[in-house]
Amino acid sequence: MKAVIFPGQGSQFSGMGRDLYEQHDEAKALMTQANDILGFSLTDIMFSGSDEDLRRTDVTQPAIFLHSVVQAAVLPCLQPDMVAGHSLGEFSALVAAKVLTFADALRLVAQRAQAMQAACQEQPGTMAAILGLDDDTTVRICQEITDAGNVVVAANFNCPGQLVISGSVRGIELACEQLKAAGAKRALPLPVGGAFHSPLMQSAEAALAEAIEKTTFSPGICPVYQNVDAAPHTNPDEIRQNLVRQLTAPVRWTQSVQRMAQDGATEFVECGPGKVLQGLVKKITPAVAVASV
Repeated sequence: MKAVIFPGQGSQFSGMGRDLYEQHDEAKALMTQANDILGFSLTDIMFSGSDEDLRRTDVTQPAIFLHSVVQAAVLPCLQPDMVAGHSLGEFSALVAAKVLTFADALRLVAQRAQAMQAACQEQPGTMAAILGLDDDTTVRICQEITDAGNVVVAANFNCPGQLVISGSVRGIELACEQLKAAGAKRALPLPVGGAFHSPLMQSAEAALAEAIEKTTFSPGICPVYQNVDAAPHTNPDEIRQNLVRQLTAPVRWTQSVQRMAQDGATEFVECGPGKVLQGLVKKITPAVAVASV
């Protein structure tokens, strides 16, 4: 069985999507439609923008989504048996499963990015990658710091030995110190604009919930393994609720890949910019085949 997976923020690069635009009429049409929906030329920034331009949340998220969905659209042979996406990538997965239309998903991605940017300004925070420490120890230390008054939580369960934490600036500083003392090989602050997938995104969650409530969700043509519970979903109401919760809940990527493999996935195909997810899948379930399109 084939699992198609879609990357999240961080996989952008200057020039992304240009080859698709130039080689496929369908890609060109979708990208032109995206520019019209957004009200600015996203493709200009994707094709020739600086790294700084592409790091802006209001650009990064629609750009990665657009690249991923367009790549999937021009490959009719893709035909997934199941799909999943890492954080932002979940929106690409929902289009692949025909839960959301391209236009509706793009609008939600743009609103999500704006809401997250606003939340970052209201509640400053940051993130860090913790390498070489077991998840339970990381979660326990984060909880102890939070209980003492500085918010820090496990945000991305990426693969065994790689967990991203998220929270207040002081919370992350304390966590990095304590996690290294507990045996982490590295604790690397990440160059991000806020505390994604943490309680500090509460205002963004509320704003996104309102937008999602107004959007039509259809039954999935294949299961979508969602970040919040690592479980397969095709029911529109369940998918909608999980998508709202995703902003403040951790991305359970390790658990999602494990569950997909348990449910019969023997091949994982990454669709979108970069190859980050392929590496994570190999560390989670070494026996499966991985590829990019």
